[in-house]
Amino acid sequence: MIAKRGHYGAFLQEEWDLLQRMILLANEKLSVPITCKIRVFPEIDKTVKYAQMLEKAGCQLLTVHGRTKEQKGPLAGVASWEHIQAVRKAVSIPVFANGNIQCLSDVEECIRKTGVHGVMSAGLTRKKISFYQRLQVYQQLREELAKVKTLEGIVDVNRELKLRCQEEIANQKEGEKPKEGLPFFHWICQPYIRPGPKERCKENGASGTEKGVRGKRALEEEEDGNSELLSKNKQKKKLRNPNKSFDPSLKPKYAKCDQCGNPKGNKCVFNMCRGCCKKRAFRETADCPGHGLLFKTKYEKSLSWQSSQRVIQNPEISRRGDVDVGEAAVLQEAGDSAV
Repeated sequence: MIAKRGHYGAFLQEEWDLLQRMILLANEKLSVPITCKIRVFPEIDKTVKYAQMLEKAGCQLLTVHGRTKEQKGPLAGVASWEHIQAVRKAVSIPVFANGNIQCLSDVEECIRKTGVHGVMSAGLTRKKISFYQRLQVYQQLREELAKVKTLEGIVDVNRELKLRCQEEIANQKEGEKPKEGLPFFHWICQPYIRPGPKERCKENGASGTEKGVRGKRALEEEEDGNSELLSKNKQKKKLRNPNKSFDPSLKPKYAKCDQCGNPKGNKCVFNMCRGCCKKRAFRETADCPGHGLLFKTKYEKSLSWQSSQRVIQNPEISRRGDVDVGEAAVLQEAGDSAV
């Protein structure tokens, strides 16, 4: 959602002309190879044309993630190696594959089936460690892992996890089977496969055609009454502030700035947000008490101070009754009244 609003990442894939200009400019300004990582389109032909466009623009290495930009979270599904293979055959630059890599044998199989030059796999340590089956069992350690901010903290959590697993192995009974629905016990290294939407429907007792699958965005739009329907992030906020409400109908309605559409200041004399108000007040040498902007007042005080300094340096001006002195007095009076 953030990338969509910010118009970057995979959401730039429809802006082919813009991407061409960006790559051309990067080649002119930078002295390093230009690499790109893309997600595929549902159509193989469009994905191939997209990759060829990037190569022509100056991309020198291309990583292809075999999922569309919509395939995220519970909708991730299986990455399409067919798309990656088609791109590899259509371009002459090195191509790396991304997607469906869970162990070393997957790397070898991906290279064999797609013909790519290399394979990219996720390397975000804390995020990926949190998906380990062991941490699905020991939820407390998973929460501690989410809070640590140093590599030493991650090592401490891993050490405690190892001790707990060793204790559980020592107490294991002969013939005992895994209880977590895994093919092996959780302390044995094995791929983690996130269940797709259909599997989640079956787990929840709902058919594929019913509204049994709720994506991340749907969770955030649930009513505030049942905390189980809120996302984990909002549940944490709820714990910190029990009175906090996520009901969209209770959100305050803000009047929009006449210039940019952002919320305007309630006491702004120009009916603008602070940023637009500041620009206009500076341009027109005006005041806006609602935003605490006093450009006019400060300007008048500056003129008054400059006039008083000239009088002090040259007393003859005050005896002649120079016009500047009178102007300074008027400006001083205006400044005092504005304050």
